[in-house]
Parts: sequence; C-alpha cells; structure tokens
Amino acid sequence: MFKLLTPVSLALLFALHVQGKGSVSLDSYTFDKVISKFKATLVKFDIAYPYGAKHDEFLKVAEASHLQSDLLIADVGVKDYGDNENADLAKKFEVKKEDYPAVKLFVQGKDAPIDFKGKDFNADELKKFIRSNSGVYIGLPGCLEKFDAIAIKFASSDVAQRKVLLREAEDLWDKATGKSEQKAAETYVKTMRRVIEKGEEFVANEVKRVQNLLGGKISKEKKEEISVRLNILNSFQKDEL
Repeated sequence: MFKLLTPVSLALLFALHVQGKGSVSLDSYTFDKVISKFKATLVKFDIAYPYGAKHDEFLKVAEASHLQSDLLIADVGVKDYGDNENADLAKKFEVKKEDYPAVKLFVQGKDAPIDFKGKDFNADELKKFIRSNSGVYIGLPGCLEKFDAIAIKFASSDVAQRKVLLREAEDLWDKATGKSEQKAAETYVKTMRRVIEKGEEFVANEVKRVQNLLGGKISKEKKEEISVRLNILNSFQKDEL
C-alpha cells in the first residue's frame, strides 16, 4: 500500500515547476526542503534546458516512479550566465559543467549523496542504481515486486533456504493473474529451479545467452519478450554499478 504525502509535501510539489512527467525541478531555495520529505531522491544536475538521449532516459525513470511515494525524481538546471541560477548547488555537490548530466542519489540517513557511475546511462541502469542503494523498489519492465524481493534473497541464500524461497515463489505463481503476470511468475520460478539444479553459474550463463539473442535479428515482439526475461534474470544478480 502506498503512503499518502503530507499536506506540506503536496504543497511543495504543486509549487514546483515540473520538468517532464514525474520529474520535479528544484532550485537553491527548494532543494533541501523537498528532498528531506522523501526516503530517496534521484537528482540530475544538467544545463538549464536539457535535451538528448540521456535526458530522455532519465525521464523514463521519472515516469516509471510516479506511484512510488518514497521516491522523488528531480532535476537541477544550472545556468552559467545571467544570475548563474543554481550554480551554488552545483558547487556545493562538486558538480562541474563537463560532468553534465551528473546524477546523484540522496538517501535519508546518509550524510552524502551517492554518485551514479554506471557504464551505461539508461533507464534500467538508473533503476537498478536506485534499488541497490536505497532499498526503494522501482522495477524493470516485466518484473514483479514480490518476486523481485524473493529473487534478491534467493541470490544470497544457501541451498536449503533457496528451496524454501522456491516454494514461496511457486505459491505466488499459483495466485498470479493475467497472461503477462503468469508468464513472468513462471520465469522467476523456472530460473530458481535451474539454479538449484545446475548451480550458481546458471544465471550468469543464461544472461550471456539471452544478450546474444538480443543482438541477433529477431522480431520486435520477440525482442520485448527476451528483454523481459533478461530483466528478470538480472533480479537474481547483485547490482554492480
């Protein structure tokens, strides 16, 4: 169940300029007041009027996070002309112009933000970055939150505990509704079974195999299906960014 924002939080958000669906623009006056209201805030420091592929990928994360009340996606537009708007924020967090777009994750209880250093600047990598560093769930396309929680535990458990988790996943599979949810649930369960049967290396080998398939000539529908499988497989791996 999602938490309701407090009246103060809502008032702050409605008073802010929205930069694309789900992303809120912050400035020197609003920054500290707003991010303090959320468990985690992903902030992109960029030029005042950002554009391009990386900005588009960032906005995909913003749109995907709209139901997650613990997470805020925000941007800080920095000007190096006129009144140098937000240049003080960039200086405070040691962001230089050549770093744009620079992404930082602010997590409640942590003194310093965490820098995004992923080798690929895309929505999926940003989502994994949020999840692995804050505990806030924001799933990859096709993934299921309850199964992802099991997969994360499964990856770091011994064989005996994995069998318990497999049974838990099988019970959830029985309750899955809709074709896509049932298909995803089946993929989680079958992956767990293969790991128990073939060992730790199954997931890594399967990821490589699926990535090779994606690199080949396949239909759009097949590519979407395989991409979902890859996302689910990644749920069984530790995020390394």
